[in-house]
Amino acid sequence: MEAANPNPTVVLHACLGVGHLIPMVELAKLFLLRGVPVVIAVPTPPASTADFFSSTASAVAGLEAANPSIAFHHLPPPDYPDPDPHPFLQMLDLLRLTVPSLLAFLRSLPSVAALVLDLFCIDSLDAAAQTGVPAYIYYTSSAGDLAAFLHLPHHFATTEGSFRDMGKAPLRFPGVPPIPASDMPHTVMDRADPICTIRIGHYGRIPEARGVLVNTYEWLEARAVGALREGVCVPGRPTPPVYCIGPLIVSDSAAAQGERHACLSWLDAQPERSVVFLCFGSMGAVSAAELKEIAHGLENSGHRFLWVVRTPPADPAKFFLPRPEPDLDALLPEGFTERTRDRGMVLKMWAPQVEVLRHAATGAFVTHCGWNSVLEAASAGVPMLCWPQYAEQRLNKVFVVDEMKVGVVMEGYDEELVRAEEVERKVRLVMESEEGEKLRERLALAKEKAAEALADGGPSRMALAEFLKHSKLST
Repeated sequence: MEAANPNPTVVLHACLGVGHLIPMVELAKLFLLRGVPVVIAVPTPPASTADFFSSTASAVAGLEAANPSIAFHHLPPPDYPDPDPHPFLQMLDLLRLTVPSLLAFLRSLPSVAALVLDLFCIDSLDAAAQTGVPAYIYYTSSAGDLAAFLHLPHHFATTEGSFRDMGKAPLRFPGVPPIPASDMPHTVMDRADPICTIRIGHYGRIPEARGVLVNTYEWLEARAVGALREGVCVPGRPTPPVYCIGPLIVSDSAAAQGERHACLSWLDAQPERSVVFLCFGSMGAVSAAELKEIAHGLENSGHRFLWVVRTPPADPAKFFLPRPEPDLDALLPEGFTERTRDRGMVLKMWAPQVEVLRHAATGAFVTHCGWNSVLEAASAGVPMLCWPQYAEQRLNKVFVVDEMKVGVVMEGYDEELVRAEEVERKVRLVMESEEGEKLRERLALAKEKAAEALADGGPSRMALAEFLKHSKLST
């Protein structure tokens, strides 16, 4: 189908992960709205990695079904007979081994205007170089993360020791507030770890791209964006142009199909800004003990709540594996559901998060600080109670609280338990106190600036136009 199109095509090369795939689909929609042909090249996991990627296949299928106007091309599975036992290395191996298939696909198209890569697919810069196709990176997390990560190769080359040995000692990178060493992603904690070596190599290759598209809006991260544009994050090397084109937020498919989740009807009956919404993303999870602490904290706070509960993983290191629906009777304190029936609703596995955050009844959001969730909350004007879990979420927590000033920390996230007393205290702070009111005022401005960024002539729309001009996709 793509070969029959006489116009130059933009190829988007996606990583396998819902939090990365969804923003890539939203980017594809932007290109299509501007008449730019686009195809999303999706890696296909080999059978040897079925356990790790079992949930991804259904996510890809769902995105294809929900977006029939977007062309998806499934790259053939690479030969990977002996997969690495470490899940993260397994994913990186898969993406690296997929480069020859991507190269063959690029060569099969009559004309390719640009290749836009997810950062995890950074090895595919080689395919772009071999075909002479301009390559760009689509960075699906915050500009603050990008500023810090771009500086890491320089940091590692000019210092000794590992972050894991530094406790909460502050790290200082251009464009971002001080970051406790313990809040850096686990993938870069130990410089002797092969994963760390690989990731630092990835960050060091970012300047090879022609430009970086970032799913953020400039007002939200002005200092980080300024540092990126000034080139101070990569000492001694030019920094490619940075285009802030967000917030790109997906509307939930059920709402788009005219259906309405029962929780939205429940929210309709609640007073304005009275409900605390708790959801930890597509893979987030807390332990069975923490579920009970949350329940006690919510009950004692006296506030209304809408809570998405997932079954805790049997092995916390394998949170990415599919889990059965939770047994709420077994997981929640005895009598909790009955005692809170008049002011709480517990959902299993999933909620229409974007619609919930935009609902007038939602007054606070307990979040794992995945970047999509941060953008959704900021765009909806909802204060965040930050409970980061994995990947770059701890970094995002620092930016949300210390830089953007649109949330507070749920203390204990880096210890054995977040206690019920802390849940109650932070819920009351956001929902009842003067500090919570200041957060809401700040969020009202964040919501306004998000809308302005995406309006015709707004900063994010202008940045996209600049990118299209830079990549010769428009005149």
